[in-house]
Amino acid sequence: MYTLSYQSYQIYKQEHGLEVSAAEQRAADVRAGELAAELRELWRCLGRAFRPGHRAGAVRAVRTVGEG
Repeated sequence: MYTLSYQSYQIYKQEHGLEVSAAEQRAADVRAGELAAELRELWRCLGRAFRPGHRAGAVRAVRTVGEG
C-alpha cells in the first residue's frame, strides 16, 4: 500500500483543487517561513566563506614571503 507524506498530500490537494483548511494553510505558511529563514542563513554563511576579497589577502601574503 502506498502512503503519502503530509507534505505530498497537501501538494496533491492543491493540485486537484481540494479544499485546504485555514489551520493547514497556517501550518504550511509557518513551515515555508522556517525554510526561508534556514536558506537565508545558509546563503549568509556561504557568502561569508566565499567572499572574493577574503581569500586574496592570504594569497598575497604567501607570494611576498616566497619572493623575499
